[in-house]
Amino acid sequence: MNRARRLSLRSGQAVVTLALLPDVRYAWADAVVASSTGSTANDAPPLAYFLRGVGPAAKPVLHLGWVLAAVCCFVCIVIAVMLGIALFRRRRRQDQEALTSGGGLRFVYVGTALSTVALLAIAVYMLVVLAQVADPPREPALTVTVTAYDWWWKVDYGDGDQQFSTANEIHIPTGVPVLVMLKSADVIHAFWVPQLSGKTQTIPGVVNRQWIQADKPGIYRGQCTQYCGVQHAHMAFEVLAQPQADFERWYSAQQRTAPAPATARAARGAKLFEERCSGCHAVRGSKAAGVQAPDLTHVMSRRLLAAGTLVNSPENLMNWIQHTQEIKPGALMPDMKLSPAEAGDLFAYLSTLR
Repeated sequence: MNRARRLSLRSGQAVVTLALLPDVRYAWADAVVASSTGSTANDAPPLAYFLRGVGPAAKPVLHLGWVLAAVCCFVCIVIAVMLGIALFRRRRRQDQEALTSGGGLRFVYVGTALSTVALLAIAVYMLVVLAQVADPPREPALTVTVTAYDWWWKVDYGDGDQQFSTANEIHIPTGVPVLVMLKSADVIHAFWVPQLSGKTQTIPGVVNRQWIQADKPGIYRGQCTQYCGVQHAHMAFEVLAQPQADFERWYSAQQRTAPAPATARAARGAKLFEERCSGCHAVRGSKAAGVQAPDLTHVMSRRLLAAGTLVNSPENLMNWIQHTQEIKPGALMPDMKLSPAEAGDLFAYLSTLR
């Protein structure tokens, strides 16, 4: 197209119109995921899929969960039946005499013995499952460090000059174990990808270990399961499992720094970003080097925004920037007050971070 495109972004009551130059393109993560996994944004499985495991770290835990659920259901049924008998069966005189003479305690002895044996068996089974998932079956092919913040997840890959960070997205190759080092920057959180692993807490000052493995490509939803504040429910993340070749392409692309702004509008947006956002956010290859908020070097390659709260679209991105506290009250990011011209400039710059 030779003419400029116009995109209307509705933010509250105001409508901001951005003139997008022909050379501004987007690399939304839907395209990345569709090419590597055959999935789109609507294909991400809901958290309710915890009833199905797709990796060796999840299946033993899943089976344990079914066993515990069955035991709990059986106990509830037995209690309900006994309660029904007690309510509707009239007690006879000989029953009363049996209770007072001590013979009725045989039921207590038998019930206590059965409960003790059942609890010991369950404890042994739990220890066996714990041993099965404690360590991966072979040397991990990849190690990532995940740090929990209120209320988002920082994901660090590599080390030294090869290190880079993403936010709320963990890319892994399929068919191999991946070691996850878990930290917390503030309070206790809990890392859980129900289809790939059990739950592990992130504790300030402590480094915990978890390993995950996806047997097939896909998008696997994760969630913080330890109440950590007002936006605990909006602290989600995704694990994107890709074939090895696709993962290596993604990994290589993430190591690149952000390109220099190619247009006047993008240059103004970069300057505005450095003035307003660089205290918290980082963009590798620019002067922005904040560490308290997500690294935005490749923000346009991500599927979701705000730790799984919004789909990453142009409208949602600008709405999130300008109305953070309406979308996620209590988040540490304040609302950005931007004029229509400033919004257009900032979006022109952010659209290059792909």
